[in-house]
Amino acid sequence: MASPAMSQSSRLTVNIFDGTRQPFSENKSILYTIFNGNQKQLFRDDKNSAVVQFDLPFYNNFGDDYRVIAYADDYYQAGYTPIPLTPAHPTNLDLMLLPKTNSFNFANARWDTVKGALPFLANGVSEDEGANRYSDLMENKPKSLAALLNITTAMSQIFLSGSDTPLSYIKQVVWDNTIAQDRFFAYADKRLIDEARAAAQRGLFAPEPGAAIFHPGATASWKQVLFGQGDVQLTFHENDTKNIDGTDCVLLEPDIDLYKDLGAHFLLEVIPNKITSGLTNPEAVYVLRWIAGQQHGVPEFAPPFTIVAG
Repeated sequence: MASPAMSQSSRLTVNIFDGTRQPFSENKSILYTIFNGNQKQLFRDDKNSAVVQFDLPFYNNFGDDYRVIAYADDYYQAGYTPIPLTPAHPTNLDLMLLPKTNSFNFANARWDTVKGALPFLANGVSEDEGANRYSDLMENKPKSLAALLNITTAMSQIFLSGSDTPLSYIKQVVWDNTIAQDRFFAYADKRLIDEARAAAQRGLFAPEPGAAIFHPGATASWKQVLFGQGDVQLTFHENDTKNIDGTDCVLLEPDIDLYKDLGAHFLLEVIPNKITSGLTNPEAVYVLRWIAGQQHGVPEFAPPFTIVAG
């Protein structure tokens, strides 16, 4: 006989979006797979809809931490865990499916627009030099530009003291080949170190021990702990200093980690990391950070580019 808890159900609505952050409109069947917190598969079937409601068992224990995966032909699968469900209120889950053959649309990321939002890109170089370097990045290293815009967008949503974000402390980007598809380097006001330490004391960040192992030359590092996937990591190289416009700066290396722990990666089996020469794919960061933000109810993660088929 079912227990009182099992006699109840939880309502889950899954909404599928595409790489333009708009509702998925392709006329495709979508395969939905749902596991409960005990890793028991409860549902696996195709639906001809990008919005599907499910009534799922309520266990009143860790069995209510669900996992959902969505897949469509010619698209990367995506998913999220844990999704805590309760009969007390319905739950929404937004997932994003990217076409396997895709490209970046940088129409809203032109130099004149981006340099206003990220003035440190134009600091220390002439207008023509900055524009040319940015154009070269867009044309020849689009993954690196996407990574830079992913990371800076995520940084703009982290509030430290008052309205300040980590971007408030960056003074000058390092314009060289270190602008990669998983990170960039910039000189930042050294006060950002104290801000990161204070944010860790408030539970917004956690120190990353042994940062120099994965970040040669690093002296300290803190990782955001808000989401569990798509969190920002701030790594400092305090032995590399520079005075910029009268401000004492240290070298900063920001990046975004896909998952807080390997367990989530294993359970989800979502978009492959697609490691290329050890570098994380910015498309995966884009999807995972967007999904995480939607699930946590924070302002939408909306870098000034989209990912489209082609």
